[in-house]
Amino acid sequence: MEIGVSIRNMGPQSTRELIAACAQSVEDMGFASIWITDHIAIPPDDAEGSGGRYLDTLTTLAWLAGITERVKLGSGVLILPYRAALPTAKQVATIQELSGNRLLLGVGIGWMEPEFRALGVDRQARGRISDETLAFLNACFLQDEVEANGQRFLFKPRPQKPPILIGGRAPHALSRAAKYGDGWLPISRTPGNLAVALQKYRELTAAMNKPPGQVIVSTRLPLSDRSQSRELLDHYRTLGVDGLICGLPYDTIDEFRKHLESLKTALH
Repeated sequence: MEIGVSIRNMGPQSTRELIAACAQSVEDMGFASIWITDHIAIPPDDAEGSGGRYLDTLTTLAWLAGITERVKLGSGVLILPYRAALPTAKQVATIQELSGNRLLLGVGIGWMEPEFRALGVDRQARGRISDETLAFLNACFLQDEVEANGQRFLFKPRPQKPPILIGGRAPHALSRAAKYGDGWLPISRTPGNLAVALQKYRELTAAMNKPPGQVIVSTRLPLSDRSQSRELLDHYRTLGVDGLICGLPYDTIDEFRKHLESLKTALH
């Protein structure tokens, strides 16, 4: 089971210096992946914890690719209806190409009504838009020549397709993950909440004659309690989870590294 770590691309912790130090610490300590989140238009009355400051997800991942060598780079999750499909596909392919195939593309349909309003996008259409974008992304990585709006064009560079991991809850996220994705990326407080949904996801992929997709779970562990952390990790392994994304509370690099050390201790 691979272990990734989320770092803050929002709020006062999202300075250039702190993000770089966190990313390099994750890589130096041997963790599998770095993950960042996605918001683009936080309303003033919902800015607690971030102050409305969010770095763009794909731009930040591209920058992280340039300051790291080995660690995988994940979006947890990129909101598809916020972005036009073709420029998004081009950005994704560019990050994948320049990072040496290290991108993990977690995607979602979004939920925050004010962001949809700011973008002029119908929130009720977010599922349909996401499905259309996913179908287009898959087509772009399938062959060099692609069609959009009746126009054929060359999609190059066309690196290895990054794993597309569908975020969200059952049932809709499961069916979307089985149809369009390479895996499922749920948020979970405890492993016990996942068992039924995991079984359903595996049934859906089997019904489509697809191999079981990756399941990467975003969670937090009680790192102050090593025994409880190890028990939770063992439970996730027993369920067949392929990876965890661990959130860590921190304001400084020293706090971040302290939590990384605690996480590493819990793993061994």
